[in-house]
Amino acid sequence: MKLKFDAALDYQQEAIAAVRDVFIGQTPKQALFTVAARTEQLTLEFDNNYQQLNLGQGIGNRLTIDQEDILNNIRSIQLRHGLPQSTALGTNINLDIEMETGTGKTYVYLRTLLELNKAYGFTKFIIVVPSIAIKEGVQKTIDITRDHFRGLYSNVNYDAFVYDGKHIEKIRDFATSNEIQIMVITINAFQNDLNLINRYNDKKFGESKPIDLVKETNPIVIIDEPQSTISTDAQVEAVQSLNPLCTIRYSATPIRVENKLYRLNAVDSFAKKLVKGIEVESFAAENDHNEAYLLLKSVNNKKSPITARVEMDVQNRSGAVQRKVVTVKQGDDLYEKSGGRDVYEGYIVKDIYCAAGAEYMDFTSRSDILRLGKAIGTVHDDDMKRQQIKATIEEHLNKELELNTKGIKVLSLFFIDRVANYREYDADGNAVKGKYARWFEEIYQDVIRRPKYHDLWHSIHNEEDEAELTHDGYFSADKGKKNEPGHWKDTSGATAADDSTYNLIMKDKERLLSFDCKIRFIFSHSALKLSLIHI
Repeated sequence: MKLKFDAALDYQQEAIAAVRDVFIGQTPKQALFTVAARTEQLTLEFDNNYQQLNLGQGIGNRLTIDQEDILNNIRSIQLRHGLPQSTALGTNINLDIEMETGTGKTYVYLRTLLELNKAYGFTKFIIVVPSIAIKEGVQKTIDITRDHFRGLYSNVNYDAFVYDGKHIEKIRDFATSNEIQIMVITINAFQNDLNLINRYNDKKFGESKPIDLVKETNPIVIIDEPQSTISTDAQVEAVQSLNPLCTIRYSATPIRVENKLYRLNAVDSFAKKLVKGIEVESFAAENDHNEAYLLLKSVNNKKSPITARVEMDVQNRSGAVQRKVVTVKQGDDLYEKSGGRDVYEGYIVKDIYCAAGAEYMDFTSRSDILRLGKAIGTVHDDDMKRQQIKATIEEHLNKELELNTKGIKVLSLFFIDRVANYREYDADGNAVKGKYARWFEEIYQDVIRRPKYHDLWHSIHNEEDEAELTHDGYFSADKGKKNEPGHWKDTSGATAADDSTYNLIMKDKERLLSFDCKIRFIFSHSALKLSLIHI
């Protein structure tokens, strides 16, 4: 499957033209500078002494129009889009484009760079992103739009790469190439002095720092998601350390706004039918917190006294009720443990029984017997999650009935709390299904066989197919210790492991969107902070 792009969308062309027209009056002009280059060595003779010099030619952007002309251009653009007029540019040229998520702002700013090259000859561009995940998403968009852009811009050549400290020599290529250079970099890769790009490297850069070459190119800098990328003053200063010709910020939720050129907010996007409304299915237990909720999590008789860990609803000093796990022993009053909630009156721990397979806890003035892993008093959290899975499957299948005949594949994404709840490991280190995977398959098998989905079932399945073919999990891999198998793990969302996990989804996007791939439900860890919009 190959993705196709529409080059004639009015709102995207308006956003591109808004940036291009800022520089009306600019004549194509390159800045030239000298760099240390180990590839070209010249030997000079001075009084019988020989000195080797490493010289090379750097090429950068050069602005030929003054700030007054730029400000007038900006004001003209704002007038045609009905936006507030800028009164001054400030020390740096910062431009803002507001575009709702899902309207193609990555496509827009990539095409804008090529448009700026076509109109004015600018060749050096840097895209600064807030995270590894966004970085890989941008790289994927660059890869899948290359043929499309070459068709629009007379087979233009451009080198687009993701900055990697292990291959810092790419900075030299960025500075010296006369072709369009697009570097994608995370803010964390250059915002402090310890980053490799900010440190001296005698072998590759002589007496210069890699960032010194970047500064000389006077790059046009794109900020993707500025509300996250430059949320602190230190991050703003880091971007300015790149010595940008100008900074163009693309966001759905702009915070620091200067010289806004174009706006396509959520209301506008919905009105233009560019995005769909968000459907939220909520679940709540009736009379929640109004009766005693208890769940026996574990018991412990390894030391005296015997204790148990119990999940219950606890009232804090402000009066708010939160579900917490507390440790109790014989004689403890759960009324006191709850912060004085009346629904727990009479729940005084009588016995805690620890025999394997028969664990329980009972009370002196209540008939309730609390067994291990069982809840009393309200809906168990697991029951709630099963209902959420069921509702998602039902809504998904309803969408398939509507969209499959139009050639549109539906994907549903589950963000889960722990990888182990989807994928576990047996004693031999083999992956086995966790409770979420087992629940999903049980519920899916039940729902898909309803008469309502009869035709859908036979169009996408055959007798050999199982429910397990419809879902998969995308998680970060733990390489494991020596002679031990690697496992999948929970991660923070900002590590190299998350980088590889995001690749699994983003680099496999075409296959996932194809009907040839039976996967329609994706499970991933909630901390990964993905930006999957494709449906």
